[in-house]
Parts: sequence; structure tokens; C-alpha cells
Amino acid sequence: MASSFVNRTPFVFLSLKLALLHHQLVLMAKKEEELKEIRAKTSEEINEEVVDLKGELFMLRLQKSARNEFKSSEFRRMRKRCFSVNRLLACLTVKREREIEEGINKRLSRKLDRQWKKSIVVRPPPSLKKLQEEEAAAEAEKSA
Repeated sequence: MASSFVNRTPFVFLSLKLALLHHQLVLMAKKEEELKEIRAKTSEEINEEVVDLKGELFMLRLQKSARNEFKSSEFRRMRKRCFSVNRLLACLTVKREREIEEGINKRLSRKLDRQWKKSIVVRPPPSLKKLQEEEAAAEAEKSA
């Protein structure tokens, strides 16, 4: 009986390796699609998305550190939202690629980035806006 298990073991490991390889290929294909989608956007749209993603991550970290009531599933939702952190990095990468194409060196890029960050108007992230709208709708239903 033990010999039959030993004989089957390589096949089990092989099937697991194939499953893992398939999963990795699917993730790579999704990442390529995401990059194409980001590259199709204008620089202003990319900047807007960067601000929104950073704002959402900041709000979640702030809620967690302040130990306010928050759903831990929000972090999972944020990660699932097109791999939020990876999407943020992809946006920044595409932004830098465009700067390189325009001939902007690293030093000037950082200077422009600092100026851009100072010009950002602080606004609540989309998830917070949605939550506020839901609360307002719930209050309107109670008062009606």
C-alpha cells in the first residue's frame, strides 16, 4: 500500500505545479490587460486615479490605526479592486514612462512631482463619498 502512494506522489506534485503555472499565466494576462487600459488613459486621468487610490489607502490605514469601527473586508475589497496597490504602481510607472519619452530626466521629474503634489486639492476618496451618500439616503428614509 505504501508503494502505491510513493508511485503516485510525482504525479500529484506535477499536477499541482501545472495548476500553479496556469494560475500565474492567468495573472500575467490580467496584468497585461490592466497595463493596456492604463496606457490608453491621458496623463490627467492617470493623475486622478493615483490621487483616488492613494486617498482610499490612506483612509483605510487611518481608520485602522485610530482603531475606529471599520470592516476588515474593506482592505480585501481594496486589494481586489484591480489589485489596488499594484494598480497604483502601474499608474506611476506609466506616468514615468511618458516622462522618459518626453525627455524629462529623473531630477526634473521629481521636481515636477513635488509641484504636482502641492497643487492637489484634498478631497475624500470615492469609497468615502459612496459611504456618505448611503448614510444620507438611510437618514432620508428614516425621516420620511
